[in-house]
Amino acid sequence: MQRIRQYDIKKELEIGKSAVIKTVGGEGALRQHFLDMGVIPGAEVTVIKFAPMGDPMELQIHGYELTLRLADADQITIEQISSPYQKA
Repeated sequence: MQRIRQYDIKKELEIGKSAVIKTVGGEGALRQHFLDMGVIPGAEVTVIKFAPMGDPMELQIHGYELTLRLADADQITIEQISSPYQKA
């Protein structure tokens, strides 16, 4: 049986690692912009890279690359599925 843990995307997901989007926050136009770009609950996302100064970050979602500012990425939480043999 696998354990599912909820994370903040920018703090916990390392380059090259994938997870599934759990929630998309934000309000009004920002939230709608996320949804229009395919940032929706249930979508798989992979961190591709961070800019040299750390902001923004590049993600792969639905087969394309998406660049987000870290302040915007704060609005997204993810579920990372781990092996039952890893400690939570």
